[in-house]
Amino acid sequence: MSNIFTGTIPALMTPCTPDRKPDFDALVRKGRELIEAGMSAVVYCGSMGDWPLLTEAERQEGVARLVAAGIPTIVGTGAVNSREAVSHAAHAAKVGAQGLMVIPRVLSRGASLVAQKAHFKAILAAAPNLPSVIYNSPYYGFATRADLFFELRGEHPNLIGFKEFGGAQASRYAAEFITSKDDAVTLMVGVDTDVVNGFVNCNATGSITGIGNALPREVLHLVALSKQAAKGDAKARRLAEELESALHVLSSFDEGCDLVLYYKHLMVLNGDLEYTLHFNETDALSDSQRNYAEAQYTLFRTWYANWSKEHNLA
Repeated sequence: MSNIFTGTIPALMTPCTPDRKPDFDALVRKGRELIEAGMSAVVYCGSMGDWPLLTEAERQEGVARLVAAGIPTIVGTGAVNSREAVSHAAHAAKVGAQGLMVIPRVLSRGASLVAQKAHFKAILAAAPNLPSVIYNSPYYGFATRADLFFELRGEHPNLIGFKEFGGAQASRYAAEFITSKDDAVTLMVGVDTDVVNGFVNCNATGSITGIGNALPREVLHLVALSKQAAKGDAKARRLAEELESALHVLSSFDEGCDLVLYYKHLMVLNGDLEYTLHFNETDALSDSQRNYAEAQYTLFRTWYANWSKEHNLA
């Protein structure tokens, strides 16, 4: 089974039309632009795609449009019930998506190991030929441990890896007890603040990024340096740590509940005006949040330009 879970993969956000409906033309344009910039694939709909705010039909139209445009697409299966999650998995397989990001069961019996196992099995069985990773995140209220992962993988060989959003300690657990057990199992860095640790200390094969929507060149640079550092390159490790430190505030937006508001605003600063609106009219950054984000964005871009020249990286 091919493995799409390598390289750097942005989690696409869903742009809005003036009447606050999904702008699928803009979604496809952004997906194509990011692939042309060097990203290996895109994710849609994860948390960044505002999946709780879209209908089942809207989400599936976005997937179908991305796939039809020739954009390598990984589909998030987040849903309020297993039935809808299975529907998204089956639809992804039907239209020719390249992978699944399997999100745990939420709200109902989310802490139940038995319920989560049944949920995961149903999704994996609905698209048995699609390589899939479990999305592990503290925000979903359930941590997939090694025993459950390998039970699932034993029955569903399309489960090929882990997307870890829990930070450095969780990435260490995944590397130590899951991905290092089987070379065919892959680990994806799932949070923008853990890129260097994920590649250097946890043998990650790729990264799923939020800030990469706004700063694709810089994030691709960070991943490239991290991959070199993972081979023992001391200079690359120093540079990767410097770049990750400079990116830290912007990357840390990925850890909070306003991540989509922040990253859409940064994209608007880049000139992507189709990301100005949100699906809920009351969803907006406060003036102080917006001012802080803009100041940090300006600071980082200035630093990066100077840093690149200093190290002959421009």
